[in-house]
Amino acid sequence: MKGQTTQNRPGLTVRDCGLAKYREVLALQQQLQEQRRVGAVGDTVLVLEHPPVITLGARKSFNKLLVSGEELARRGIDLVEIRRGGGTTAHNPGQLVFYPILHLQELGLDINAYVRTLEQIGIELLADLGVRSDRRKGFPGLWVGERKIASIGVRVSRFVTCHGMAINIQNDLGIFGLMVPCGLDGVQMTSARKETGKTYDMKRVKAQLSDLVIRRLSARAS
Repeated sequence: MKGQTTQNRPGLTVRDCGLAKYREVLALQQQLQEQRRVGAVGDTVLVLEHPPVITLGARKSFNKLLVSGEELARRGIDLVEIRRGGGTTAHNPGQLVFYPILHLQELGLDINAYVRTLEQIGIELLADLGVRSDRRKGFPGLWVGERKIASIGVRVSRFVTCHGMAINIQNDLGIFGLMVPCGLDGVQMTSARKETGKTYDMKRVKAQLSDLVIRRLSARAS
């Protein structure tokens, strides 16, 4: 997969994968995760957008589709089952996704501290975009009042992470009407554009996210 790679500190690479198909990025994550386990690569964070896709998490009771797989295919929306925490979620252009492949033991993080770090990165990014977001106890991700703006689903194998966080910047929120996001009945999704009325330069937002990733993970690793 072609993408711009930026080396930001020894041991950490942030790679911009552009607009990339979910299945291709999933295969890349699995490859990097195995390489990270054996020390063949350092920590890596993939930053990207996806074409329309709905993913089903490992907790089957949280996977709730409101239309058939055939209807999703008719609409050009891929459907992928994956092994990560959380339930059904969706990705499409205008949503910013980042997938850290990190060795938590070497960073001195447990899974709870890691999820809080991802949330903090999202909080700071959204604040830079003019949106105040908050955590909600027991529900990983970020919220603007009662509306959910970012989702987290991670998997850790032998201390190495994969999957990550999706933040709604200016994506079409209609895709969430085809499912129950994260298995939470009645949840309303929002985006930075919906909250502020602004249109964002996604390249600039990616750069802001990359800076935050470096700052937060470098501080943890130092």
